[in-house]
Amino acid sequence: MAKPFSKTTLPASQEPQTFSSSSAAVAPATSTKSGDRSPPYATEVLHFFKNVGISDPNVENYSSKDFYSNLLCNHLKTDSVRRGHVTCFATVKPPIANYFGGLHGGAVAAIAERVAIATARTVVGEDKEIFLGELGMSYLSAAPKNAELIVEGSVVRSGRNITVVAIEFKMKKTGKLVYTSRATFYNSPISKL
Repeated sequence: MAKPFSKTTLPASQEPQTFSSSSAAVAPATSTKSGDRSPPYATEVLHFFKNVGISDPNVENYSSKDFYSNLLCNHLKTDSVRRGHVTCFATVKPPIANYFGGLHGGAVAAIAERVAIATARTVVGEDKEIFLGELGMSYLSAAPKNAELIVEGSVVRSGRNITVVAIEFKMKKTGKLVYTSRATFYNSPISKL
């Protein structure tokens, strides 16, 4: 039987880490008198953030409700909306790019969720709330920095309780499929209380 986990068995390099509100970097949880001092790697982390386009590490600026929608609005533009189908354009810019210069996987999922919600709303009436039950992603290829993508959402199936939406990300220039997604929404009537 394995021994129970205890803090005393951890080497110093594996100590739990905590966030300090006075610095943007992560500092080991130790009991020193100069807790306000930045760790030696803090400047390297800030330099990394600046290189990838996140030059303001102040977390308080990004804690508003539904912040990711505000972030995506600058990179996602609607092209067409019709019943059961939504088409948008997305541009890969530094704030939503990963370290390698491609569209970040989390940004792909956030865009897919936003387009899926918009697509589901074209067939589900305003008298029902929709809840995301499942979001499946397939990362087939990378979309490089400054690439323009066509994001198409289409309803696969919509019933009384469930709506399924498929999302495809294609390179605008070549039409190459780079990401696919499938979202399942649960529909429920809004309470009249």
